[in-house]
Amino acid sequence: MEGFEGNPGINKLANVLSQRMKAENSSPLILDFGTVQGDGSLVTDTFPVPLPKGQYSVCRHVGGLSFEISGGHSHTVTPPAIKPGDRVLVAWVQSEAVVVDIITNS
Repeated sequence: MEGFEGNPGINKLANVLSQRMKAENSSPLILDFGTVQGDGSLVTDTFPVPLPKGQYSVCRHVGGLSFEISGGHSHTVTPPAIKPGDRVLVAWVQSEAVVVDIITNS
């Protein structure tokens, strides 16, 4: 099987794809605020297009957290689950929105 080294079109395409992948991977982590909509979709302040429920990630501690303390006792902490109307902290990891926590007033 012949290599692509002799084909300038394939080499150019490979270089463009490589540069775009490097640019995508080097994008910074961006924190944002968002609001959970009535249908479970997420609208962030910097990306006002609703992300349907299931198209964004949610950190597991938003739905409950279990930990053990010294002495062998096990305790479960269950923070409130996200619901429509909640303001949330969103981390953009490349092109994926991740709900980190619920934001409340002080």
